[in-house]
Amino acid sequence: IEITVFDGNLDPNLQVTLIQDVIASGQYDGMITQPVFGPALVDVVRQAIDAGLTVVNVDQILGDDFTTSATQVDGLAANVVFVPSDLGTKLGEQVVAACATQNLDPCNVAFLHDVKASAIGVALYDAFNAVIEGTPVTIVAEGETFYNPAAAQTAVSDILTANADIDLIATSDQGLQGAVAAIEAAGGALSDYLMVGYGGSVWSQQRVSEGVVYANVLQVPATEGRLAMEAMVDALRNGVNQGDVDPFAGLPGGGVITIENASVFTGEWAG
Repeated sequence: IEITVFDGNLDPNLQVTLIQDVIASGQYDGMITQPVFGPALVDVVRQAIDAGLTVVNVDQILGDDFTTSATQVDGLAANVVFVPSDLGTKLGEQVVAACATQNLDPCNVAFLHDVKASAIGVALYDAFNAVIEGTPVTIVAEGETFYNPAAAQTAVSDILTANADIDLIATSDQGLQGAVAAIEAAGGALSDYLMVGYGGSVWSQQRVSEGVVYANVLQVPATEGRLAMEAMVDALRNGVNQGDVDPFAGLPGGGVITIENASVFTGEWAG
């Protein structure tokens, strides 16, 4: 098996062009897609399938419904994804639980989006808000990280300067790294803030085990990649389509890292 990597550079329009190039070349038997923006790729992926390519989708939703892991493009050999709304739901549940441990009412939360306007970000945030509705959890400040710890540090620094009553910070692992840096740079104590995140990196697993982060919702990029390639090989060699594949099946704690179970998890990316 020979693999050629095409870099969409976080540009969905470029991804469409690259897939068109793959189809036109006639050089490939299969294609694994990792969408930047799922709806943008639906038509061109259908063209690839019609052209005879075996297609496996990995990580991001290929389609316009970000609340389901079910295949949205007929003819895929496999679909191995995480669901943004599930991530938001679990994040919200852990935030509510963290606030309850301190009997905080209200529990003032700073929420850091990664890319606020993205379809993934919107689905995650909507699910998060659905969980916290009717609870003491109140979002009093928002920021944006762009998956960059340095940007997150600036955002958290600004938030904490403007809001002396923040109880909890909720964001991705990159956001939490920035939050920790901002708190330490200001001479504050990490123990003064509850923190809940998502990503499941080596960094977050360690921080949860230390009690610095209350909980972290796992993501499994290496597992997704392995399952996607196994599905591609099975489809090409054996003609077997695996359909929807759940990369989170069997994870302890429903895929949520807590101080009680942190030792059983291994982060799949450094963070």
